[in-house]
Amino acid sequence: MIIIGLTGSVASGKSTVAGWLSEQQIAVHDADAAVHQLLAANGAAVTPIVAQFGDDVLTDEGSIDRKKLGNHVFAYPQDRKILESILHPMVRQHRDTFLDHNRTRGAAMVVLDVPLLFETGGDDLCDYVIVVYASDHTIKQRALDRPGMTGEKLAGILANQMPADEKKKRADLALNTDLDRDVTRQQLFAWLDDLSRRHKTKKDFI
Repeated sequence: MIIIGLTGSVASGKSTVAGWLSEQQIAVHDADAAVHQLLAANGAAVTPIVAQFGDDVLTDEGSIDRKKLGNHVFAYPQDRKILESILHPMVRQHRDTFLDHNRTRGAAMVVLDVPLLFETGGDDLCDYVIVVYASDHTIKQRALDRPGMTGEKLAGILANQMPADEKKKRADLALNTDLDRDVTRQQLFAWLDDLSRRHKTKKDFI
């Protein structure tokens, strides 16, 4: 089974690319979606996070208030490491269950959609990595259109991410989402087709 890592800076267009991959019937593990599940009411991360950060981070429904928790770890960077020590092992377990399931069902290819793929060493699991990028101007414009995003918060997020140029150097495919969507989409599909052909040929000679 081919494992493809998908990553990119905040507001780079990664979610759009993940959607295109899903269109191709390729299973995608979304690390952010896994975190949402863990922080939802009765999610596995709720109890340890409340134990660490107190009841103030809970909503009335019993889920973690992501905005409140995010603002806290933004103001206190040392607490970000504590939060990551809780969440990252749980997300890895969620990912491993996803991989085991897809191996069992005989999937030829899967995608791991991880914003901090390189930063967390997740690329070690991947056979190939797709990096999605856009200009600084586009990133800022897209990000500031999001509810609750500020220039200060964006700067803090980017400071915790590997620079896009460094990610691109480590990519097997770099997709520029400043281009026309159809152009970027066709670049992705052409790469996937070539990848499938190469692996089929390799298999024929084994």
